[in-house]
Amino acid sequence: MAYTINKTDGTVVTTITDGTVDTTTSLQLFGKSYSGFGEGLNENLVKLLENAASTAAPTAPLKGELWFDTTTNQLKVYDGTSFKPTGGSKSSSSEPTSPSAGDLWHDTANDQVYVYTGSAWLLVGPVYTSGQTLSGWKIETLASSGGNKVVSSMYAGNTRVCIVSKETFTPSVTQSGFAEIKAGLTLNSTLSAVFEGTNTQATNIGVSSTTNTSGTLIAGGNFLRADAADTTTGALTVDADGGVIIGDAQELSITVSSNDVTVAQTSQDKDLSFTINDGGVTKTPLSFEGASGNIALTGVTTITGNTTITGNLTITGEFENSSSEINIVNDAFLKLNTGNSEADSGMIVETGDTDDARLFYDVSENYWAAGENQSYSQIIRLADAVADGNAAKEKVLKTTAAGLLTVTNVSLAAVGSDITSSTSTSSVSVPTTGQVAKSLKLWGGSTISDDSSNSIAGNRYVETSAPTSGQGSNGDLWFVREA
Repeated sequence: MAYTINKTDGTVVTTITDGTVDTTTSLQLFGKSYSGFGEGLNENLVKLLENAASTAAPTAPLKGELWFDTTTNQLKVYDGTSFKPTGGSKSSSSEPTSPSAGDLWHDTANDQVYVYTGSAWLLVGPVYTSGQTLSGWKIETLASSGGNKVVSSMYAGNTRVCIVSKETFTPSVTQSGFAEIKAGLTLNSTLSAVFEGTNTQATNIGVSSTTNTSGTLIAGGNFLRADAADTTTGALTVDADGGVIIGDAQELSITVSSNDVTVAQTSQDKDLSFTINDGGVTKTPLSFEGASGNIALTGVTTITGNTTITGNLTITGEFENSSSEINIVNDAFLKLNTGNSEADSGMIVETGDTDDARLFYDVSENYWAAGENQSYSQIIRLADAVADGNAAKEKVLKTTAAGLLTVTNVSLAAVGSDITSSTSTSSVSVPTTGQVAKSLKLWGGSTISDDSSNSIAGNRYVETSAPTSGQGSNGDLWFVREA
């Protein structure tokens, strides 16, 4: 009697007649009274144990049948069309062939796991290859005095670049580059890491690496803008010799070279001016004129220290020197009233008198004059003096080449001392008429009286001829007159 073989779902696989063996499936199915039944049954059991392990798939598989592919070392199941891997991952350095959706593949070249989506292999992890070493985010637990803290660490090339934490703490185990971990994102201090890119808004900006003493976090609004006018309440330091450049055409620059400071107006023929607010009025007391290279001073300007001027100094208004020191002019001449019409000109010394004291050239008189309190007289030059007082009266006299003076008359007060003896000949003082008359009384050493008798100590004689030997006595005066 023939056997009818059914599958689990009730469908007939095959019908086996007595004494025969059926090979419709991967196993041998025996009919009644088949003589090789024992051997075939045992072979069927071995095939079941090894899941038909072979390099080739079973030729007559049933849906759900298992087959171990010895080429790929995978256990596969027949889905009614083909054998598919049953699960797990395939370890190989290249992508597996004929994959099915959900298959896993361990890439041994890069130590990464992929899953097959049905159309391509999708990386499951890790995101870095074995050659790239640990790179990307890694969830870690760090010990601290306040308990363990779960953090997210970002690695690049097996180096921890930053740590993200929900709270601030100090690790109890040393973490290179992270002495303290802040709430938020903390960068590795050993890398000198910085944030690069564009930020639309920052509530606070850390300045812990600076010398700011007000704190390590500064409100974002306290930083100067570079694209608009802004104000700072602190000192602005430019720690570079390149200094400061101002203007849309960079007209003004302040630079340093070898500790020398240069303030430059770089636009051709343009001025550099310094202005002040004087009672609400803008004034320019000092201006450097670009077109001429001159310095223009306006109003009251104070300059302290030594000043060297190369070129002409033109002053419109008064020149005032409040110093009590002596002013020194190295030039040989000091010229006044240059370029103007003739006018009295000279020096004025302030005194308590009207018009003070003056030394000036009197243009109308053509001579130098001096004086004070509006009373001035000529200053005499040698050219103003004459040698002949008779011919040029009211002039200052000078001697001739022989040392003589010519005058109409000279009146003298007492000059020198009276002659009291015949030995009084050493005096060079000019005598008066009275002194000369008195000296006549001492002629010969005796005094001649003025009585009318001429009787005292000598006589006076007036003759037309000179006295002869033996005439007269000691002390007599003898005048010879013309006949």
